[in-house]
Amino acid sequence: MGRVIAVANQKGGVGKTTTAINLAASFAAAEVNTLLVDCDPQSNATSGLGFVKDPDRVNSYHLLMRDASAEEALLTTELEQLWLIPAHKNLIGANIELIDMEGREFRMREALAPLRDRFQFIVLDCPPALDLLTLNALVAADAVLIPMQGEYFALEGVSELLDTIERIRASLNPSLGIEGVVLTMFDERTNLAQQVMAELKNYFGEKLCRTTVPRNIRLAEAPSHGKAALMYDPRSKGAESYIRLAKEIIERQVPSSVQAPMEEAVAESATEAPAEETAAEMDKSA
Repeated sequence: MGRVIAVANQKGGVGKTTTAINLAASFAAAEVNTLLVDCDPQSNATSGLGFVKDPDRVNSYHLLMRDASAEEALLTTELEQLWLIPAHKNLIGANIELIDMEGREFRMREALAPLRDRFQFIVLDCPPALDLLTLNALVAADAVLIPMQGEYFALEGVSELLDTIERIRASLNPSLGIEGVVLTMFDERTNLAQQVMAELKNYFGEKLCRTTVPRNIRLAEAPSHGKAALMYDPRSKGAESYIRLAKEIIERQVPSSVQAPMEEAVAESATEAPAEETAAEMDKSA
């Protein structure tokens, strides 16, 4: 049975989609069958893997409306062991259409159930809101991964998400856990970032991921090329940080026998990077 991880935070601009894309790609690099599900009407996870907008394509909206199966929505990607269920802007209407529908909170869980034996990890990219789309993702998930920036406003926002998680546990998904909290766009040189990390460590304990994701130009550039950072520049600090995050999560879930393929895949990807890359470009990725 695969593990379903919802990447969620109702605060925008914290790196949810970047985390969802690159975490899923890093799982796939570890030779683990992985599915990325775009649950956001902005469809950034879809375009971030190189797929143009196509209103005729089966997407996560059709899953929620029960108009198509998850199997029909699957798309293959550049990475051999990474699949995608795309999104479309008509997901915006799902928030209204679902209101009067029976079992509205369980639509995504029911849609993904036939695929859980096929994929070891299913990563859900949630919209930046605590709406019915996010609710469906959290009810479908085994655990929530919370990306956060190292600032105090982020601390305030996460309390609302934790309250929502508690409500869902109480009535809709008792087994919903917290996979971890990962600091994104992190600058370890600032006192503020260190203070926020200390606060989070006190509150979340071991649930605060050891891995942090730094601000990195390659992470910002990769979506415009329709690639995960691992495929765009595997030697960048951003790509390496998500490899470490994936390894950290995998170590909790699966035997050590799959950890070696991850290290081999990273080394292989690095050697495939363009040999003519200049010193200036390497500095740019720092």
